[in-house]
Amino acid sequence: MLLEGEFEMNGEIKHVVTMLLFCGVICCAGCQPKESHLVVEADKPDAMIPERKFVIPTQLDASCGQCQFGMPGEGCDLAVRIQDDVYYVDGTSIDDHGDAHADDGLCNCVRKAMVTGEVVAGRFVVSEMTLIGSVSASSNVDQR
Repeated sequence: MLLEGEFEMNGEIKHVVTMLLFCGVICCAGCQPKESHLVVEADKPDAMIPERKFVIPTQLDASCGQCQFGMPGEGCDLAVRIQDDVYYVDGTSIDDHGDAHADDGLCNCVRKAMVTGEVVAGRFVVSEMTLIGSVSASSNVDQR
């Protein structure tokens, strides 16, 4: 009888273990993430950069994106540099800030500018932009 009791106990343990495993599988099946909760890595580095919004006038580098910052494109288009990233500017043009091809023009040098605006979809949407001071001889060459 002792062997028979042990067998019954082992049978009960097997039944309990089986039920626990079954419940664990059922419970965890509901824990699987849905597609809408998955984190997707972005292909573009801009998506990894925190939002860049300048409400208070901030000093940035401004120049011609193609001539000074080496950005792709045809012609001469205004761009700003924020840390090590450059963005084309919407809301003002290179010609709104003087003769771009003059000695101190934005195609020939990098200038400091006070700006407000924000980066939207990989472009800097400017609210206000004012070039600061005049150009010194050393600012003719982009140091970066």
